[in-house]
Parts: sequence; C-alpha cells; structure tokens
Amino acid sequence: MSTPDLEQQPPSKAVAPGGYELVLPPGWVRVPLRKGTKEALEKVLFSHMRQVPEGIPRDDAMRFRLEARRSLEKQARAAKRNGGLDLYLPVLPRGGIFLMASFIVAEMPIGQKHAVPPQAVIDQLANQDITGGTATKVEVAGAPALRRAYRSALDAEKPSSPGAVQQASLSTRRVEYVLPVADDPGRWISINFSTPGDGDVDSEFTGALVELFDAVVGTFRWSYE
Repeated sequence: MSTPDLEQQPPSKAVAPGGYELVLPPGWVRVPLRKGTKEALEKVLFSHMRQVPEGIPRDDAMRFRLEARRSLEKQARAAKRNGGLDLYLPVLPRGGIFLMASFIVAEMPIGQKHAVPPQAVIDQLANQDITGGTATKVEVAGAPALRRAYRSALDAEKPSSPGAVQQASLSTRRVEYVLPVADDPGRWISINFSTPGDGDVDSEFTGALVELFDAVVGTFRWSYE
C-alpha cells in the first residue's frame, strides 16, 4: 500500500486528497518518482532482488543488477518527465523468471485551465478512436473513470521490468485508466499498465497479468492523511 503526495494546489471548497492508496500483489514494489527515487532503486536492486533470472551465472549477478539499475533509472526519468508520480514493478521471480510488466501512476495535463465536468471529459475520451483497442466507461474509487486497452510495439530501450529482455519486435498489451482527482476540479491522473506477457499478447498468461492489474486498480482509494 502506498500514499504518495500529489503536488500542492490552491485550496478548493471541498477537501482534496493528499495522495492515494492501493494494494499491491506479492512481489511488487513502488518506486516514487518525485522524491526518494534513488533510495527506492537501491532497495529494489540490493534488497528485494536477492535472486537473478535463471541462466545468469552467480558471478554475473552484480553486473545484472547494475544493468537493471541503469534501465530502471532511464525508465523512471522518462516516466517523471511525463508527469509520473510512481512506478510499480514486480521484483521477485516466478519460477526463476522475472515478470515483464509495470505500471505508472501519473498526473495528466487535461482540464487544468478550465474546470470541465468529469463526465464530459470521460465522454469525450471514450469517443476517441483507439487503433486496435477499446475504451470503456468504468468506476474507480466510486467515481466515473475510463479504461482504455490496446496493443503496441515495445520500445527496445525501455524494458518493462528488471529482468525484461530487449526485443525490438515484441508487442505489448497496454491498459490505461483515466480518472479525475476527487474534489479537485481540473486535475486528473492516469494509471498505465504495460506487459508483453510471455511473448504472446493473446495468451492466457498475458491475459492473467492484465486481470491482475485490473484487480489492483480495483483497490485504488484516495488518501486524505
């Protein structure tokens, strides 16, 4: 569970949340992107990652962790530039293999100049064409939200987990939730998930990872502490 801070904004009539909470699956960790990123990466690489993927000799474990750190730092910097608040990753291997998946919680630059009713924004986003994908109106934390799902090519320079293999032609399943910040007109966040699964985006295994992410989003709540 995490309660990262949102950026301070001018006070409104209602009390706006100071962050959010969600329940992570076993073996997943949060990397904050606004502050404490370096310390979190140190913990991920040298505390959580006690094991390395099968096939990597023990003598190469340190090199693996250093290469993973460079990849994670690059991914974290890119996410932060795009308004990222937190990066979430699986750090414990399953059956000797690290899951290739991640999701990012980020602030979105929509509706900030003019407060627009959330439902109007969601309706507009739902009507946008998504090539090879779908948009569905849902509820998150008891409020209207949008779920978008689609496929895309994986950037070979941005592995989606510490044990990800760089493959330029690998496709990914992506799911994005878009939701307004409660009692804070004009502010929105997105929760973006990406995974190539087992290499087959239509496999049962890949579908199970998407269902796991949907279940995590189902635990999302605003924090007022």
